[in-house]
Amino acid sequence: MQQGRNSVDTWLHDPFSFLGRHDGVVRTYQPGAQSVTLIADGVEQPLDTGALPGLFTGAAPHGDYRLRVTWPGGGTSEAADPYAFGPVLGDLDLFLFGSGSHWDLPVRLGANPISHDGVEGTHFAVWAPNARSVSVTGDFTGWNAQRLPMRLRHGAGLWEIFVPGVHAGARYKFAVTGADGVLREKADPLARATELPPATASIVAPAPDFAWTDSAWMEGRAERQHPGAPISVYEMHVGSWRRPWHGGDHDWDQIAEQLIPYLQDMGFTHVELMPIMEHPFGGSWGYQPLSQFAPTSRHGSPQQFARFVDRCHAAGIGVILDWVPAHFPSDAHGFANFDGTALYEHADPREGYHPDWNTLIFNLGRQEVSGMLIASALWWLERFHIDGLRVDAVASMLYRDYSRREGEWVPNRHGGRENLESIAFLQRMNQAVAERCPGAITIAEESTAFPGVTAPVEYGGLGFTYKWNMGWMNDTLRYMERDPSYRRWHHGDMSFGLVYAFTEKFILPLSHDEVVHGKHSLIAKMPGDHWQKFANLRAYFAFMWTHPGKKLLFMGGELAQWSEWQHDGQLEWQALEAPDHAGVQALVRDLNRVYRDEPALHQSDADERGFQWIVGDDAANSVFVFLRRSEYGGAPLLVAVNLTPVPRHGYRVGVPHAGRWAEFLNSDAPGYGGGGLGNGEALESADVPSHGQNQSLDLTIPPLAAIILRFEGTAA
Repeated sequence: MQQGRNSVDTWLHDPFSFLGRHDGVVRTYQPGAQSVTLIADGVEQPLDTGALPGLFTGAAPHGDYRLRVTWPGGGTSEAADPYAFGPVLGDLDLFLFGSGSHWDLPVRLGANPISHDGVEGTHFAVWAPNARSVSVTGDFTGWNAQRLPMRLRHGAGLWEIFVPGVHAGARYKFAVTGADGVLREKADPLARATELPPATASIVAPAPDFAWTDSAWMEGRAERQHPGAPISVYEMHVGSWRRPWHGGDHDWDQIAEQLIPYLQDMGFTHVELMPIMEHPFGGSWGYQPLSQFAPTSRHGSPQQFARFVDRCHAAGIGVILDWVPAHFPSDAHGFANFDGTALYEHADPREGYHPDWNTLIFNLGRQEVSGMLIASALWWLERFHIDGLRVDAVASMLYRDYSRREGEWVPNRHGGRENLESIAFLQRMNQAVAERCPGAITIAEESTAFPGVTAPVEYGGLGFTYKWNMGWMNDTLRYMERDPSYRRWHHGDMSFGLVYAFTEKFILPLSHDEVVHGKHSLIAKMPGDHWQKFANLRAYFAFMWTHPGKKLLFMGGELAQWSEWQHDGQLEWQALEAPDHAGVQALVRDLNRVYRDEPALHQSDADERGFQWIVGDDAANSVFVFLRRSEYGGAPLLVAVNLTPVPRHGYRVGVPHAGRWAEFLNSDAPGYGGGGLGNGEALESADVPSHGQNQSLDLTIPPLAAIILRFEGTAA
């Protein structure tokens, strides 16, 4: 029998049937070793070499044994024999994985330090159903891809091995001999820690045992994140928010020390981090990740990231992560062609290649793939206490013909363009989050009119909590970029969003996508001279913060920085030395405070009863006036916006109540860099019918400005 197996290739596919203890003989394969000694009950027995270089054999002891390997140069290593241990994965693991419903994958697959039969080491497991053989290689093998071939669990396509003496911190990869016979070294798809790019090895991570102190936050976050709560999100790219003076990146502890006080001062309720999952190319901003379970090592360890989240929660700040289940880069060490076949991706490029980003598309119709991605979503929410996931590129997932011409896409089984597998995946993901992560939210970046994005799954919807209102963003930015003298012809760009504002639960996004690739920064988009640019931006922010929908602003917008965002630079903090820039920042701070403190501005964001047009059709003057109401009644707020550089004196506006209306926010205030035109402390309504109301106010609306008035009751 042994003579017939004197070739590595003959037993690599099933190494446990040959290596280890069999029929009174111990065999170990140690290519490159000078000698191997078997140690049992204090007795040392040198093993014999055979015809196959690296294969050592000897008589098997009755009990446990260890192997001491001597290497050229005199170095030695000693540990229990990996091939003396049985499998770690149970039948339930195999069943759940195969059915795409193993939500605890990162602690069963990948690399997990465990105690197995009383021996400390690391269990490795990877999915490669079409591979001829798989070995784990790393620091502990001298990066020899033949020393530790793994056991195939037939049916599930999983390969596993327990390696004694390997502990947290060890670097490793999987050496996969594919169905095509080609050996590829792959990073672990389930890795929980990685090397700093451009290095590509995975790292054995310790068990996730962070000592959280945020129980009060977790218990109360459902109230903070429901559709009636004030949600104002600061979107940021962690690396380029603020750089160390000597270059490089801050770690999570340093980021927390600077960012959290800033968010508190500015009044943002949440921070949204552009993808922090490990990604090989920094220029992708994180949107081409290869590690769905590992925080990027650019800013420190997973423990440090957990501490960052814990500190945010202690300060009353929610944490949202951008999450990318749509596609992945084609780097050789990643998911692509993992076992010599299109395993994670579609084989047909009409389904598996994304022309916009030169990436590969996850095959979400494969249960193991969709299950891994749902496990990833749950990993961030459960293990890192993340409060929400913003799912990237949802539109590209929903349609098979997204960014494709005729003949470049494959219809679904009904002949349609909808991607039924992606729809089912998103529904399943949202259901799993709702069941396992109380109070957590999911947000869709979805730019089409696909119906029911935030409708419950049981009613046929996708089940997201919120949807980015890309239509509102595109329409209003297009309007604001126009010279005010031409805005009268495009009045509907600002008002059209209210036609559909309550069909979904929306977030109004001014995101990173709008300040890159030659689109200019927000302040640079604004028309006019220096003063008009700043006035336009202030008015736009005030319009946004009083419009139905939760708020999201990308970093730097609050500074009115002139340059586009640069991922390898930092924000223009020095701009705050100029009063105009500091004024915009002060306005955003006050808008967040008003938005949070005034129920009328947030409680009915998704309820049409919370909004009423007073003046929506004054295109000639580019004026908009509307009421906001809370769901519990109370004093309404009146918002008046003038988007021309012409002051509107004596502008009569109908109001629903007789009495005193006080102006309490004016984007033209001197403290924001404005000219100070306004209505003083309060106005009394007059018995003059207007706009369908019995009472009216005689307003002064400053140029390129917005004002907010509160009804304070009848006159004394």
